[in-house]
Amino acid sequence: MGRDAAEASPAARAVFQAADEVLGFALSRLCFQGPEAELRRTELQQPAILATSIALLRALEERVPVTPAFVAGHSLGEYSALVAAGALALEDAVALVHARGRFMQEAVPEGRGAMAAVLGAPAEVVEEACRAAREATGGLVAPANYNAPEQTVIAGESAAVERAGEEARRLGARRVMPLAVSAPFHCALMEPAAEKLAGELARVRFATPSVPVLANVDAEPNSDAARIPDLLRRQVTAPVRFTQGVRRLRSLGVTRVVEVGPGRVLTGLVARIDRGLGRASAGSMAELSEVAAQLAASS
Repeated sequence: MGRDAAEASPAARAVFQAADEVLGFALSRLCFQGPEAELRRTELQQPAILATSIALLRALEERVPVTPAFVAGHSLGEYSALVAAGALALEDAVALVHARGRFMQEAVPEGRGAMAAVLGAPAEVVEEACRAAREATGGLVAPANYNAPEQTVIAGESAAVERAGEEARRLGARRVMPLAVSAPFHCALMEPAAEKLAGELARVRFATPSVPVLANVDAEPNSDAARIPDLLRRQVTAPVRFTQGVRRLRSLGVTRVVEVGPGRVLTGLVARIDRGLGRASAGSMAELSEVAAQLAASS
């Protein structure tokens, strides 16, 4: 992950070097060589994804001017968006997401929480299924990620998540898929993590973003540096409103999005939300070269 960028781009290589220095261990070697099982630990996965995303962005900037109207990310990706907008220093972002991952992992004892993706049902049906499950079990379950019009991830206590899945199928959902995650992210069970993260956020200096950053918690663009710590704190326990955010960007005149980072997950979600939006992915140097050519041609 990110190895081709580090080998081809001095700017990308510098990102990984900075991340290694901040963390005090070779995150870059973990990204490039694995093992994958180690990389899946959330306190390592989060800085690894952030570093790779910013490395690819810096490599892209070496090739062509990058002048977005807005920047946005999904959950952890909001930190990458803040770095891209100049609101958060790379070194601070790496340290924050490393701590964030650890706090989220520690917030809920193993086995107590769960997450599941509900497919083939509108968000309203999923919300109703969660309400019914809370009433039936007395447990906590709620939407965690509004990923696409008919793809909503739920999170909460294990029994309540299982019951909500049953209710969703009864209400017509095509499929309910349990997710192999280390903790139930973006729900009220993460409040201990949010409290700890607030202390870390208070130590960081945030700058005014060069372009508005779409916030996960309210799907609205933000240009006020003073609001960023609270938005990031709330993000830990609040659902990621990705569907609403993409629609908001569309209403603001956005016609094309570029996903910069490992994988193409967000590009696929955008296609399900609004097929009229132009889409491109820069998750490798080969893809990045194509995106650079497209941006150069349109500038």
